[in-house]
Amino acid sequence: MVAMSGLSLPTVAVRRQVASAITVVIQVSRLSDGKRKVTSISEITGMEGDIITMQEIFTFKKKGISLDGRGPRRLYANRVRPKFAEQLITAGIPLPATMFKG
Repeated sequence: MVAMSGLSLPTVAVRRQVASAITVVIQVSRLSDGKRKVTSISEITGMEGDIITMQEIFTFKKKGISLDGRGPRRLYANRVRPKFAEQLITAGIPLPATMFKG
């Protein structure tokens, strides 16, 4: 969108601005049964050179398929405590420490 605006900003400057403005990326995908589900929750952790770095906090896993084509599925914590956890606690949304243990 920045490129379409006609501004001539360096790519690394745009990436830095995106990395500082966005904390969480939530990916929604359409599954084989046609339903949409949250399949990944990741946080932007910063920049390494000119690359935006992320870490996945929750991953969607599907275990088998039942006769109706569905099956057990849910988001699993990846044992990585998010960097923004303190911000959530301040906002009154505590995350149990056990959520991120193996």
